[in-house]
Amino acid sequence: MAAAVEHAISSGEHLAVQAGTGTGKSLAYLVPAVAHAAASGSSVVVATATIALQRQLIDRDLPKLAVALAPLLGRPPTFAILKGRGNYLCLHRLRSGPPDEVGETLFDPATVSAVGQQVRRLGEWAASTGTGDRDELVPGVEDRAWRQVSVSARECLGAQRCPFGSSCFAERAREVAGQVDIVVTNHAMLAIDALEDFGVLPDHDVVIIDEAHDLVNRVTSAAAAELSAPAVEAAARRCTRVLAAEAAAPLREAAEAVDKVLTELPGGRMDDLSGPLAAVLATVRDAAAGCAAEVRSAAGETAEDAERLAAGRAALAPLDELSDTAGRVLAGFGPDVAGRPDVIWLDRPADPDSRRPPTLRAAPLDVGGLLSDRLFRRQTVVLTSATLALGGSFEPLARQWGLPVAPGAAVAGSPGLDPAGRMAVPEGLAWTGLDVGSPFDHVRSGILYIARQLPPPGRDGLPEAYLTELRELIEAAGGRTLGLFSSMRAARQAAEQLRSEVGPQLLCQGDDATAELVRRFTEDETSCLFGTLSLWQGVDVPGRPLQLVVIDRIPFPRPDDPLASARQRAVAARGGNGFMAVAATQAALLLAQGSGRLLRTMEDRGMVAVLDPRLATAGYSGFLRASLPPFWTTTDPGIARAALRRLAAGA
Repeated sequence: MAAAVEHAISSGEHLAVQAGTGTGKSLAYLVPAVAHAAASGSSVVVATATIALQRQLIDRDLPKLAVALAPLLGRPPTFAILKGRGNYLCLHRLRSGPPDEVGETLFDPATVSAVGQQVRRLGEWAASTGTGDRDELVPGVEDRAWRQVSVSARECLGAQRCPFGSSCFAERAREVAGQVDIVVTNHAMLAIDALEDFGVLPDHDVVIIDEAHDLVNRVTSAAAAELSAPAVEAAARRCTRVLAAEAAAPLREAAEAVDKVLTELPGGRMDDLSGPLAAVLATVRDAAAGCAAEVRSAAGETAEDAERLAAGRAALAPLDELSDTAGRVLAGFGPDVAGRPDVIWLDRPADPDSRRPPTLRAAPLDVGGLLSDRLFRRQTVVLTSATLALGGSFEPLARQWGLPVAPGAAVAGSPGLDPAGRMAVPEGLAWTGLDVGSPFDHVRSGILYIARQLPPPGRDGLPEAYLTELRELIEAAGGRTLGLFSSMRAARQAAEQLRSEVGPQLLCQGDDATAELVRRFTEDETSCLFGTLSLWQGVDVPGRPLQLVVIDRIPFPRPDDPLASARQRAVAARGGNGFMAVAATQAALLLAQGSGRLLRTMEDRGMVAVLDPRLATAGYSGFLRASLPPFWTTTDPGIARAALRRLAAGA
């Protein structure tokens, strides 16, 4: 892998590398990255999806490499972590006080008191922290408390105008990052760097994307927008810090109109723009733009008074966002439904008693074009993860990234072929895929058991047969079970019905903080942990505490999922198979990630049990199974239970 990364950097050809757990992939890309940075004087950006991996790189891998490589380079390689501005404490916001926040009027006294206590603790922490990095605050604080002491890029005064510019934590982090060999950041920062016309990352010519299986989701989130009545109301309140109350009246009236219209609309994807919604969006757009113009005139971008300038920036940020979002939604309903740039939907809480307001959301239908033009054509990119080859091929994810079909993959007579009959690759988008394998002997270390005898899953919760199967598997394993469910409803149903039989050591996500539940699960071999999406990708429990991973059903996206359904329709409109390109690809990715929880060290042994019989019987099952580790496979429940009993006995 290290040789392949070095070749990609020197040739400029992009590289996708699948490297299993325990391969040492971080070292395999960091060594050639450091060599390139030292030789060229340019930084290399490493982007990850999770805080855990960022901490591993900064606290463990890079410090060890610095010691090991210093004699070869003549100096220790340098590195730093860089996050979005909102992740750093703002000294000016801390001293001047926060603006009104979205939903603040909904706080009950107990919540306000708790948030106030956390803000006071943040004030004390500000006097001792050297970085102002939120992730270094232990224990952490709620988002509502953190927003009281942080600013977005739009709200920031800038180092030259801010009275605390010389000691700004965010500016200090950017300055350090501009002088090091390796800059560690996250997918969101990478997306913002690509989306915006101004760079937020230091100059670089190589990007390494770890946990690349999650890239599309992270970029989609970074490019998404939302609009709700409380957001419009909060923007109006911020205006009154700069303008007279009557100047914000049109925006307050717009907030009332948004509340009325969104309350009456059904939730879900919107394919047509209703007249009332179009009218209220135009009102929001115009009112927000009008207020923004008045704020700019009143506050003045050249104001010498930092407080006045800060109030203006705090008011302008949500106003500009509202105006942009309303205009974006209005422009999102073109005549070609499958070719629209955005998917628009109304997110309505399922619980009628929820105080979360109906929220209009917009997200890009496809991020491949954006990644192709603004990421891959600008620098050399290496993408890596334990899960990139789905159905035995890199093509499903490559298409989502905006990379072309691999050379030679097209049939003769297809458009875009070169004279040799191969698919012509657009300039700057040449890439190769490499699976470096895994150090694990999957066939000898793990079993894939598919409960073929069970009925297909239904829509009304877990069938009784599934609960019986799950209970018998847990009893055979003596606990030691991670249950991965397609929904929290299913996880809670299984926990409630089995707890009386399995015992109180059956833990369910939501009973406590996830990190605490994982700790208790790790320390008690007889325990079980049930949960949903975050456990599919975020649990690392080596050894005997985890010997059975149970997956209740193939994790296809819900049929009413706005983004997935719109993306399937778009693929079908272009003549492709929308189900395989979107739903099956997403399911394969999650199945591979969930199955990857089983083997974390060379000594681990265990079983992945899938209760959904479609993994053995459906026409798409071969694609899904080809995405999983090559475990020894059985559909015999007797063999599965006997194997679990032997494992529990330590055989």
